[in-house]
Amino acid sequence: MDLVIVESPTKARKLKDYLSNKYVIEASVGHVSDLPKKTLGIDLENNYQPVYEVSDGKKKVVATLKRLAKTADKIYLATDPDREGEAIAWHIQNLLTNSKNKEQFFRSTFHEITKEAVNAAIAKPGKLDLNLVDAQQARRILDRLVGYQVSPVLWKKIRRGLSAGRVQSVALRLIVEREKEILAFKPDEFWELSVALAKADLLKEQKVFDEEGKPKEQLDKNIFVAALDKLNGKKASVSNVAQAEAISKDLIDAAYSVIGVEKTQRNRQSLPPFTTSLLQQAAATSFGYSAKQTMSLAQRLYEEGLITYHRTDSFNLATSAVDKAREYIVNSFGKDYLPAKARVFSKTSKNAQEAHEAIRVTDLSIDKNNVISKAASLTEQHVKLYDLIWRRFLSSQMTPAIYDQTTILVEATAKENKNKYLLRSSGSIVRFDGWRRLFTISEDQILPDLKANDPLSYLDLASLQKFTQAPPRYNDASLVKELEKRGIGRPSTYASIISVIVDRAYVERTQKKFFATPIGITVCDFLVEHFDNFMDYDFTASMEEDLDLIALGEKNWVKIIDLFYKPLAKKIAEVTEEAVRVQVPVEKTGEQCPECKEGEIVIRSGRFGKFKSCSRFPECKYTQNIVETLPDQHCPLCGEGDVIVKNTRWGKPFYGCSLYPKCDFASWKKPEPDYKLTKEEWAEMKRKREEWKERMGKNKKPAETKPAKKVKAKAKTKVKKKTAAKKKSA
Repeated sequence: MDLVIVESPTKARKLKDYLSNKYVIEASVGHVSDLPKKTLGIDLENNYQPVYEVSDGKKKVVATLKRLAKTADKIYLATDPDREGEAIAWHIQNLLTNSKNKEQFFRSTFHEITKEAVNAAIAKPGKLDLNLVDAQQARRILDRLVGYQVSPVLWKKIRRGLSAGRVQSVALRLIVEREKEILAFKPDEFWELSVALAKADLLKEQKVFDEEGKPKEQLDKNIFVAALDKLNGKKASVSNVAQAEAISKDLIDAAYSVIGVEKTQRNRQSLPPFTTSLLQQAAATSFGYSAKQTMSLAQRLYEEGLITYHRTDSFNLATSAVDKAREYIVNSFGKDYLPAKARVFSKTSKNAQEAHEAIRVTDLSIDKNNVISKAASLTEQHVKLYDLIWRRFLSSQMTPAIYDQTTILVEATAKENKNKYLLRSSGSIVRFDGWRRLFTISEDQILPDLKANDPLSYLDLASLQKFTQAPPRYNDASLVKELEKRGIGRPSTYASIISVIVDRAYVERTQKKFFATPIGITVCDFLVEHFDNFMDYDFTASMEEDLDLIALGEKNWVKIIDLFYKPLAKKIAEVTEEAVRVQVPVEKTGEQCPECKEGEIVIRSGRFGKFKSCSRFPECKYTQNIVETLPDQHCPLCGEGDVIVKNTRWGKPFYGCSLYPKCDFASWKKPEPDYKLTKEEWAEMKRKREEWKERMGKNKKPAETKPAKKVKAKAKTKVKKKTAAKKKSA
């Protein structure tokens, strides 16, 4: 009997379909060992040696693995093909190794869970890559040192319960600095002027703009809109209403003529297949998924054998996969959609790591229409993400989209002052859709057939007042893009980075944008002021590079940690001794505290949102929840209660009825004011939800552990003692 150990039960189930009865497949359910939760777990006097222990709830798993290992002829460690997977395999091997089985361990890695890939990995196993293990261990130790030694400083200088992170705090800084940019931004006024024109003496009285300056309807093929570009040879800059009115007066009475028509053919090449960051960005933009949600969905698709490994920063594609894609393209779309040579994409980032493939589907014959038949427990969200990966992979090997682009240059000469204005209009027509056949193409903007010196008729004019916009707030897509651009974090960490700062209430995700909270700004400012080194973007990026070099065997992990920690330890001592305590800004209400009658009620931000408390905290511990109600909106189900914003036990907001439990309406999405829901519709929605939970195994109650039973027994004993004491005193 040979033992194959993977991380997840889903992965174990898939491998059972591919391997013979000779193999016993068991799941470790993630990490089995880690640093202790209540202590630092790092020997600072002995080269930062970590002290690992079996993780909570994993003793039963480890016992099962040890029992199976005793009778196994060979033990295959088939965890994920990255640093984290390598570390899990290393911990498992350390726990299972004894004097008799040292030579029985083998490392098997596969980037896709297909029969061919799994059997090839088992047939030609290797050994553990200790450089990858060292890189993961170094990252874990660095994060532990920052979290366990800098966080107590925040407790002393700001308030208890706060935390710092080596990478998370730097990501927070990005959001806080953007918040400050937005608050400090002063908009500048500018005006956009556009003129509707047509060939001379055609449709002269036509009014094509509405009050907002937008075309009323689809323009006649003879009409086009040209935007003001230059005035007397210089860039036209209209910054106030007086200038706009003066130029508008000139344009209304001007003589127009075509001075140039530029026609070019433009090719747009296909995009590369997905890396982790590109997948997170595309899912956020297309579907509004958070980075964490995207990775969770992708994990399931990978474990079901539908896509290749989803933590990668490589554009590489297996030759066999490219060949199959090219064959599929010819058979499905025709030879015109197939380039002469296979497309190859290169990653220009110096931080690209590990020889993984890009994210692709494992079988092109499985599309959005039949993917659920391969795994019945998949949801609509899984299907959407799978379809996005399917289309992106296939389109990466298709021919370019070809556009005919036309630009018309128009000169307007004012009759009174002879001012000359240059106006420009651009349009394009798709001549061949190419790879865009798999993605939506916007409608063609067709311009009339004109040539130089053609006279034109003025039809209408629109002048729009606008203001420059502040930099946009980060969302999941733009934050991941910025982190990758700066070299902060890695494919496997982007989702956890964002999750931590949201869960800690340093950042609020509102309408899919990140807003820095008062506590987040306070923590960030304190860390930047006192720990400028580890909060520096370039320093954090250089640390990531060093971790990559450890993985390549080019740097020693102990020396890297030493270079980081010694200055940090010195700084921690200085800040603990010298830094002044900081107050978190609060919102004053002017109300007197009903409990102590001395303090004022203020609004604070906590992990589960805003709440009211006494300004004299911690002397006075009065608190009150703030119930956010949607204005002028009743519950769409019962029509009586208000729609209020609630939080789950994990702090995620949702919308519910104020009359709960009488009315149990709940929704993750904000209901529209005119949205109505019948009892029958609500019952059907709940039924489908229960069916989904059943398929996903979410309705199964976990087996009660012995420690939990002991806790319950002790609690019952305490209740009995209290009851007996009350009776005795009575």
